Amino acid sequence: MTDRLNGKVAIITGGVAGIGLGIAECYVREGAKVVLTANHNVDGGKAAVAKFGDDVSLFVQQDVAKEADWQKVIEATLAKFGKLDILVNNAGIGGMSPIIEDLSLADWQKVIDINLTANFLGEKYGIKAMQKTNNAKGSIINVSSVAGLVGLPTAPAYSASKGGTRMLTHATALNLAHRGIDIRVNSVHPGWIDTAIVPAAAKEQLIKTIPVGHMGEPKDIGEVCVYLGSDESKFANGAEFTVDGAQRA
Repeated sequence: MTDRLNGKVAIITGGVAGIGLGIAECYVREGAKVVLTANHNVDGGKAAVAKFGDDVSLFVQQDVAKEADWQKVIEATLAKFGKLDILVNNAGIGGMSPIIEDLSLADWQKVIDINLTANFLGEKYGIKAMQKTNNAKGSIINVSSVAGLVGLPTAPAYSASKGGTRMLTHATALNLAHRGIDIRVNSVHPGWIDTAIVPAAAKEQLIKTIPVGHMGEPKDIGEVCVYLGSDESKFANGAEFTVDGAQRA
């Protein structure tokens, strides 16, 4: 099936590698125009635009934890494509800390800033852009994690940031719905996805914890995000979509 997102414009943070790139590939296949952001992977951004074509894609360098950078991304999106229909808050970092009392405040704050505060900023400026250019209609998708549903003992800051994203999603969905604003907000909770951030040496052991016997692929998350970005999901709001190979079953 194609054209499920025909005519829609989407911002995908962290959209040039891993899960973000998988989402972007699915979105472009379905007819969307995409604005991809990343902070450090500028080469990846250039490669993605070369792959998709500059008529349907744009790369903007962004630190998602900085308010001014969100304003820059929104301005660039509207300047090139004229509106915003979908925002995918995907950018994030890990944060392993087996001993919580050794976790520094600076490391804690970095994870919270990038994984949670950035999602608030994305919602804030994404909603304003949708209200301004899209008749207050749209879809916001916050990429959380199964760690936002059941905390990981070796990643307290990461788990807290992803759990916060889960609650931010639900609260924002209710806030908008109660005000009669047709902007839906949902969260996606990936399990182990085969990306470059998963250490090769750990893959075999991790796969043993997944009931279906293999890791997910970035496009597995992308397909769920297609549904949530499309009009097919018009009654899905404030919901949680877990994609983890039955790991939590």
